[in-house]
Amino acid sequence: MLKASNNYDVFDPQTGQKVLECREPNLGIFSKIFRFTDYKRMTPFNIEIRTPEGGKVLSVKRGISLLFSKVEVLDENDIVVGYFNQKLFSIGGKFDVLNAQGTSICTLKGKWTSWDFRFVKGNAELAHVSKKWAGVGKELFTTADNYMLSISNAVGSTDSARVLIVAAVMCIDMVLKE
Repeated sequence: MLKASNNYDVFDPQTGQKVLECREPNLGIFSKIFRFTDYKRMTPFNIEIRTPEGGKVLSVKRGISLLFSKVEVLDENDIVVGYFNQKLFSIGGKFDVLNAQGTSICTLKGKWTSWDFRFVKGNAELAHVSKKWAGVGKELFTTADNYMLSISNAVGSTDSARVLIVAAVMCIDMVLKE
């Protein structure tokens, strides 16, 4: 009931099998305290994404945020893979998705009227994230959300954009929807 840290589980929609676990294992005492106030959106986070067996896949972290967020994505060896730069004045939420060298690889755009987010590069849609309705009981009495991520076949399985797209789903919840 009084949980300060965020926990996420990622499931394969076809099999229902858990494929990733996302946890905040090292949340500081001041961050825990501020998570129960109106300053929750400004608190730092460091989410580790692991396999169900415990192998680290990547981590998503941000320091204290005042006006906009700059989020780092690190691989399993804590080497920077890329960044997300939040746009200051955007309706619905907008991030530039940057690779490790700071080059833009796509943009994450949200709609202010819904929980609908698209990763776009030019006119091409690379991925889409939407919120899945969880039922009246869960929606009214918990802060739990279910997101559906679909990545275009144009994004190869070894493409660095794929890692950043998966990490960005954490940013949607932590930066825009908390």
